[in-house]
Amino acid sequence: MYIKKILFAIAIVGLAIAAYFAYFIYGAMLKPNTAFNNEEAYILVPTNAKYAEVREQLEPLLIDIDNFDALAEQKKYTTNIKAGRFVIKKGMSNNDIINSIRSNNTPIKIAFNNQERIEDLAGRIAFQIEADSLTLLNAMKDEAFLGKNGFNENSALSMYIPNSYELYWNTSAEGFRSKMLKEYKKFWNTSRETKRKALNLSINEVMSIAAIVHKETAKVDERPRVAGVYLNRIRKGMPLQADPTVIYALKKSTGDFNQVIKRVLYKDLEINSPYNTYKNAGIPPGPIFMPDVSAIDAVLNAEKHNYLYFVANVKNFGYHKFAKTLSQHNANKQEYVRWINSQGVNR
Repeated sequence: MYIKKILFAIAIVGLAIAAYFAYFIYGAMLKPNTAFNNEEAYILVPTNAKYAEVREQLEPLLIDIDNFDALAEQKKYTTNIKAGRFVIKKGMSNNDIINSIRSNNTPIKIAFNNQERIEDLAGRIAFQIEADSLTLLNAMKDEAFLGKNGFNENSALSMYIPNSYELYWNTSAEGFRSKMLKEYKKFWNTSRETKRKALNLSINEVMSIAAIVHKETAKVDERPRVAGVYLNRIRKGMPLQADPTVIYALKKSTGDFNQVIKRVLYKDLEINSPYNTYKNAGIPPGPIFMPDVSAIDAVLNAEKHNYLYFVANVKNFGYHKFAKTLSQHNANKQEYVRWINSQGVNR
């Protein structure tokens, strides 16, 4: 009888332990533990992060952070942190969350539009991925990398095609650079390469002309015609005489790329710069801007015509008047000068 009581007591204790263990398993591992109302939330785990940094982001998202701590310790997550951007879905258990932030690094979409300089691009990307702007800038301007891949300091911007791209948030500066080189090679496919070679231009020359075309007109449908003007000038050995290159030269000479120059003056045309296409024949040493795909393709598919000049059309704003002769152009130009003077635009 005494032995039966002991065995019964042991059984009761065993059941209690089992119940506690089952409760712990359910509470720590299987019970939903999210405290947010959205369908999902994200955390960003930096490279070489400690558990405390992850915990700080998780705490406002969870109902019971202590239970999470216990399971994270048991599953050795606290000493095996993975960097990246991780999703936590509403209703996830601690076990689900740990599995997600351990192995489910989620890609992001990064995007950049028309940047004027590599420095601007580095700053734009630094807002979207883990790498900081200085690290990105150093990677993008690395002479060994540029030289190996056919670029230099002047042409480095040519490698970056404005678009949106998928990569991981914790992609390194070198990783971003490599991704963009891969996308650049993909962009210059057989079709574009065939057209480029037919123009007898290098990729950098195409990009440099495209940057001017982009700056000259915001009208995508007009870009092939503007591109045709510059290609005609190149074929005839005429200087490009593109105002956007003078504006770039002025900004570069002062180091002030924030200044707004709406009107190029005659004195500006004397600036001593390889980007001044009034004083220097041929194509600038690199793009003055990161052109849109539409501007690049406008050069590759330039309209065939005999125009050599163009000036803003004051009766159809955004578009231009084109001319085949200098006398016709000067008449068009006088109309534009009268209009801009009437607007009081001096700079």
